[in-house]
Amino acid sequence: MNHWIALAIAIVAEVIATTALKASNEFTRLVPSIIVVAGYGTAFYFMAISMRVLPVGIMYAIWSGMGIVLVSIIGWLVYKQTLDLPSMIGMGLIIAGVIVINLFSKSVGH
Repeated sequence: MNHWIALAIAIVAEVIATTALKASNEFTRLVPSIIVVAGYGTAFYFMAISMRVLPVGIMYAIWSGMGIVLVSIIGWLVYKQTLDLPSMIGMGLIIAGVIVINLFSKSVGH
């Protein structure tokens, strides 16, 4: 499997799990709690696949950075949580960092 596809699956699974974590109401709701466990399990499995090629620090930076941004957007859309200007600027910097890593780092296995 392509390491970038594995990383993308890991990111999506983590975002689903984190979103379900909010819906689990501290693990008191069964279905969201099952989604949390399955989502994080899937995320870690596909992260391990991506680590075959990508250095762990680079892989984790991309995974966590994109997860932060996507979970924040979902929190805004689904849970009506507010995003103020500093939070949007911060997320923009995270995205910029992921772009810099992917375009300029010699550590990334393209």
